[in-house]
Amino acid sequence: MPELPEVETVRRGLKKYILNKKIVRITVLENKSFQPVVKCQKLLDKTIRNLRRFGKALVIDLDNGYSLMIHLRMTGQLIWRGDKGEFAAGHPSENFVAELPNKQTRVIFEFEDGKLFFNDQRKFGFVKLMPTTEVENDAFIKKLGPEPWDMDEKELYRRCQRHSKALIKAVLLNQEVIAGLGNIYADEALFAAGIHPERRAGSLSEREVAKVLTEARRVMEAAIDSGGSTMATYVKADGARGNYLDNFAQIFGKQGQRCPKCGKEIKKIKVAGRGTHICPHCQKKGKHD
Repeated sequence: MPELPEVETVRRGLKKYILNKKIVRITVLENKSFQPVVKCQKLLDKTIRNLRRFGKALVIDLDNGYSLMIHLRMTGQLIWRGDKGEFAAGHPSENFVAELPNKQTRVIFEFEDGKLFFNDQRKFGFVKLMPTTEVENDAFIKKLGPEPWDMDEKELYRRCQRHSKALIKAVLLNQEVIAGLGNIYADEALFAAGIHPERRAGSLSEREVAKVLTEARRVMEAAIDSGGSTMATYVKADGARGNYLDNFAQIFGKQGQRCPKCGKEIKKIKVAGRGTHICPHCQKKGKHD
């Protein structure tokens, strides 16, 4: 599933190709993937005026007072093929370079100089059309907590206390508590802060919570700058892949390797149902947990 830095990469990449462009045709191949399908023709001859992001959701604003909210979920892809370049983002597959449309193509947006394909193998993702004034009232977006840059340490500490018995990693992954953090960046932030992911959120001091928030901001900013994670998943607007895991990740995906801080072996465990990377020496659980 794409995390906030990847969706931000999508927003910036697509902006280069579709901003101020007019949609000349739309083809819905899977009704489940476009909501509500009966209103899809409202997009015809409408111009894209803005691309925004709310957590992991991409929002495209049109000039007729409507917006498209796109969520890639587990296997969604957005692939641009145009006269002046290509861009692909989402679940890794041969679709990035294959002929399109194909059996996984759910929606096609056509512009004068190219096509934007929404592909989704498992059909969990969606494109949702709604009035622009209703975007921030949508149930999916309304329940999102603030992003790491939009809250201070005291607010995150209060939220940890409200979920005091939950594991800190589960709290960080809860989009209603803090929006945009996913598995990769939660592991990286907790490692950098020296916090074991199985500690109870209520056991963290204000100073420890502040450190977690600072590191969450730092690792996500680095990921955005590099174009997102490099799990053969995201292709930037210039055709290059993101290089966060290669250049910046300290611990994620590096089980069996040496900790960059202490030299001990990095372990992979399961926390909150997710594969989790830790250094047992640098991230001690503590008696109070």
